[in-house]
Amino acid sequence: MEIEGTFRYPELRTAGMSRAAVRHRVARGDLRRVTRGIYVPNPSRLDLLRATFRRLPAGAVLGYQSAAALHGFGTSAPEMIHVILPAGVAMPRIRGVVAHEAVLPVIGPVELAGVPCVPAARCAIDLARQLRRMDALPLLDAVLRSGACGTDDLWAEVGRHAGLRGVCQVRNLVPIADPRAECRQESQLRLVLIDAGLPVPEPQIWACDRYGSRVYRLDLGYRERRIGLEYDGASHLDPERLRYDRARMNWLAANGWKMRYFTARDLYSRPAHIAATVRATLLP
Repeated sequence: MEIEGTFRYPELRTAGMSRAAVRHRVARGDLRRVTRGIYVPNPSRLDLLRATFRRLPAGAVLGYQSAAALHGFGTSAPEMIHVILPAGVAMPRIRGVVAHEAVLPVIGPVELAGVPCVPAARCAIDLARQLRRMDALPLLDAVLRSGACGTDDLWAEVGRHAGLRGVCQVRNLVPIADPRAECRQESQLRLVLIDAGLPVPEPQIWACDRYGSRVYRLDLGYRERRIGLEYDGASHLDPERLRYDRARMNWLAANGWKMRYFTARDLYSRPAHIAATVRATLLP
């Protein structure tokens, strides 16, 4: 018997499988019991999500880190499945599932790959209210970069969350969220400079040659001042990348760009050093 999809145990029996056949397929690995009474053949992570929702109460939706991953702006798929339940609804105990009672009703849930989810803007605001400021801005940048929602959608959710814990932080960050930022550290570097009272740097600017042709793209910078700012992560230690970086640095210097480079130590242990360095570079 060939089986596809997600099945409750009684459905397998109705389809003609005996108890022994179910046990045999599970033992052989052809069928997996993903949660009590729910079976899936060769399950992917999406299969696991769909199977889990067959045990959840009506009105449950995927939320927080799990929804962010499915919407395409989460940094990685979380180990636990985070779901939001309507207020007052009892949650069955399911291994690997974290249930959150909805403080606000979920308006307009969306279905992604067969899984009911909170809308992207609601997910982003839920998370940004709880995260540290240095992690909240990268998240807001990421949701805009993904195209899952726009700034107006974020503002609408901020209004719905008025009075809740952390909403003041989000209200302060939404105006500076920028879809052009391409990684968490770039967003954090930008925030360090903004919090230090420095002019807001522009993400992902191009350094052009004398003919106006684009040559190198910079993480952040001040285009009119020809000042570039870069975060150097571990990938820059690769020998091939190092050779490329040296040629790039030499070209930028020869073409009038003042470049300043910062590392994880600067970003997480001495942000004041970053601010002081950029402030001095901006002086006439």
